[in-house]
Amino acid sequence: MAGRIPDHFIDELLARIDIVDVVGERVQLKRSGSNHLGLCPFHSEKTPSFTVSAPKQFYHCFGCGAHGTAIRFLMEYDRLDFREAVAQLAGLAGMEMPEGARDDQGSEHGDLYRLLGRASELYQRWLREHPERQRAIDYLRGRGLSGEIAARFGIGFAPPGWDNLMGRLGERALLARAGMVIERDDGRAYDRFRDRIMFPIRDRRGRTIGFGGRVLGDGEPKYLNSPETPIFHKGQELYGLYEVLQADRHPADILVVEGYMDVVALAQHGLPRAVATLGTATSTRQVERLFRVTKDLVFCFDGDEAGRRAAWRALENALPAMRDGRQVRFLFLPEGEDPDSLVRGHGREGFEALLADASPLSDYLMERLGSMVDLRSMDGRARLVDEALPLLRRLPPDVYRHMLLERLAGLARLETGYLEAVVDGRERLERRVRSEPVDARAVRRTPVRMAVALLLQRPALAEAVPAEEIAAMRGRDDVPGLGLLMQLLEFSRDEPQITSGALLERFRDTEHEAALWKLATWDHLVPESGLEAEFRDAMARVRTLLDQQRLQYLNERLQRGELTREEWQEWAQLKR
Repeated sequence: MAGRIPDHFIDELLARIDIVDVVGERVQLKRSGSNHLGLCPFHSEKTPSFTVSAPKQFYHCFGCGAHGTAIRFLMEYDRLDFREAVAQLAGLAGMEMPEGARDDQGSEHGDLYRLLGRASELYQRWLREHPERQRAIDYLRGRGLSGEIAARFGIGFAPPGWDNLMGRLGERALLARAGMVIERDDGRAYDRFRDRIMFPIRDRRGRTIGFGGRVLGDGEPKYLNSPETPIFHKGQELYGLYEVLQADRHPADILVVEGYMDVVALAQHGLPRAVATLGTATSTRQVERLFRVTKDLVFCFDGDEAGRRAAWRALENALPAMRDGRQVRFLFLPEGEDPDSLVRGHGREGFEALLADASPLSDYLMERLGSMVDLRSMDGRARLVDEALPLLRRLPPDVYRHMLLERLAGLARLETGYLEAVVDGRERLERRVRSEPVDARAVRRTPVRMAVALLLQRPALAEAVPAEEIAAMRGRDDVPGLGLLMQLLEFSRDEPQITSGALLERFRDTEHEAALWKLATWDHLVPESGLEAEFRDAMARVRTLLDQQRLQYLNERLQRGELTREEWQEWAQLKR
């Protein structure tokens, strides 16, 4: 396995690459001051709201909220993974990937892709030509599928027999590595998929990475998936995503269903925007992949207990991906129905009508939690908050979380500001609720946040903060955001030439990513010429805040008669 790509390599790569060139090859841009404007490639718009900043080396869309560095742009636009995007940019910059970060199994993976592609072609040929193909054809026709839709999804047939695939393709060891052959301890081997309808699972490039097989007849298991392999990971991949993107690069929404046939049947009836998980619970990684291509997900589950358990797991894993502009909805199907039977019975219009009534995540979350407690009692409302806290803490600190907190606060009869402080860990749930209203705007515009926002505009501002001052901040976890500000200061001082984009890239896929991007694009109304003075002022206010809190702590110790000699000197210095 390839090792982690070092931060210093990413920093240098982003310093060498001009994001305007990378984006400009794919999006028509026009210069506007120090920035470039264009139509956003990630959502439909008529008026440009997509900005690419050469000084900061990142892009941001004020319409849909898409943002990132050149790495993120390639990941989202070209549908590459992180390593592939870095490798492509490194090639453009004339840089070699670090030796420890190279994928030493690249050629072997290429053999796996090639072999699975040949297997997919063979299964499709057998569906057309094999003497025992008729049962498979009758099954597909009975489910209402046309030859055209079967060809679009590459559906095939694995005939009965123990070694059809091995007999035609050979390469037993490679077939076993690809999960297509099972090797026994006694040295014998046999095909994993036999007498089954075959559904190839494709990656974002259309390469076959695995299969799902539906048994013909009464055998078990009814559906069989490829095992985990070097190129197939069930918790990351989604059946049908490649086909969705072939039909529409920017679908308005994507439906998440439970079975291969549901995906294919919906496409057959004019709804080519469904994907299926691969026999596992929907993961956060899968949700994030879907949110790269759409802003609206609809989970379609059976209305029985198993379906509702699956929906709750999907909700839990969707929460970390919920940011401004993203929406998740839930559709619970009538008893005995699945998307396949519903769309065949009611047609596209009938199914679309059901989708229109899907419940937003917030409604489903509050209804589910509310049904578990008695909201008329104080104990019931306390339990409601207790059940909700672990879920709310999974949400990025964003507008969506704030709105959910407002709704929960209303149900629990608590103050939103207090509840937000509990979620953030700045307040204990047992404390009394404050009676004074909280000014949300004042909470957002703190000295720490202002300093962070300005530092993201111009990382070189960190040179104005002495190293001893940063050291003095260590261990001060009583000021929200101070630890993050310290990290930014240290990164910027260690790498004086680091760009805003490279600094933000350091926090990709961390709990701080969403908040930092929001501050990076925050309109703080400070002109470029005034950034340094404003930053010095913000840092001065941070120091004042720290001194005030330290003095309060020392005053409390003074009242208890606990001050040491060193603390007496510090107290006297702070009182001046």
